[in-house]
Amino acid sequence: MKTIVTTLLVSALASSTLFGANATINALKVADDLSTISYASALWNKATFAPVVLYPQTTIRMNDKTANELNADNPAKKAMVAAVYNDHSIAFMIRWPDATINVQKGERTTSYADGFAVQFASHFSDPNALPYIGMGSEGRPVVVYLQKVAKDIYEPNGNGDVALQVNRNQTDLFGKALQAFDDEVASLGNSDYERSFISEGFRSMTEIKDGSNNSNARIRYMKRNKGWEGTLTRALRDEYVNLDAPVIPVAFAVWDGEKMGRDGLKHLSAWVAVTLQGKSGGEALIHALEGTLVGDPKAGERAIAANGCVGCHQITSKDAPNLMGPSLVNIGGYSTAGYLKESLLKPSAVIVPGYNRNAHPAYPWYTLNNGKRVSSMTDFSWLDEKTQNDIVAYLQTLKAEVK
Repeated sequence: MKTIVTTLLVSALASSTLFGANATINALKVADDLSTISYASALWNKATFAPVVLYPQTTIRMNDKTANELNADNPAKKAMVAAVYNDHSIAFMIRWPDATINVQKGERTTSYADGFAVQFASHFSDPNALPYIGMGSEGRPVVVYLQKVAKDIYEPNGNGDVALQVNRNQTDLFGKALQAFDDEVASLGNSDYERSFISEGFRSMTEIKDGSNNSNARIRYMKRNKGWEGTLTRALRDEYVNLDAPVIPVAFAVWDGEKMGRDGLKHLSAWVAVTLQGKSGGEALIHALEGTLVGDPKAGERAIAANGCVGCHQITSKDAPNLMGPSLVNIGGYSTAGYLKESLLKPSAVIVPGYNRNAHPAYPWYTLNNGKRVSSMTDFSWLDEKTQNDIVAYLQTLKAEVK
């Protein structure tokens, strides 16, 4: 039955060329070693860069008035992404606009960094049951690679020499002795803020620290183009993800420290199809990621109003924020048709991202049933299929414009 439902949904999708969805990224097959690939590598000149639109994440309203004001009218951003791979590894380069440079500083809790992340789905055999973007979902884990711009952070490198973790102003050194102290601290400093995580839903993100997930990420600012350039290389196969397939789903995110971006306050893409040159197949996944469900958006807008969805969700940026359910502003930018339809028919399949502390205590987003989260949202599977498709078609139009 599951296969039949998937086939019907895929067949109901329209071509992405009509709706401006992200283009497929074609990963170039190479024989070169990718473990130390640099920004200047000639391989990037051979690869094809494809546009990927990153939308402001607006699911949850943050408890930060200043941050909310800074990000109130964020437009979407267009990044350019290329990929290359060999028999062992795959590498990505992402370029995106950003007029300012923001560095994370260890001595300040109010500084926020620019950065990027690349996300992979652990399982993607069912194109219409991919993990939730950003955090994964129960039974559908994701692996996330995060790279931020950071100031040199002292690390003892196993020496345990706490004397060098003292602030220079708290030493009794001066002159050449203080300079020698600074030099020694700098020699042990590390400005490479690279992390990898495994996640299977909200509050489950866990950093991978056992060395089982080898990767190499870099980031640099391009002054001429006023934007960032980031690269990520990882194994084609490991215990978390097997990317040795004709087509793989990949998602991208970027943070703007100037606007206090962190955690869920970011720009992110939907799942993007990446084809591996020389391999055949994967058409269903491409179609699911690039297509738009055939339906009437205007009729879907009317159906949403008729069924009281605005009572719990903020639908558009013109609506007042509603804290009784996740905001749907920009949901069409980073969600596939399959995810949206599943959310309509099976609200408990993905509980995202959890109870909002600003919501009314009498209206929790979910309840616990034997330890399992059950959504408070009504199951809309009773609607006829045309109305379901109309609603999804409308939700896919909810996204900011690129500026």
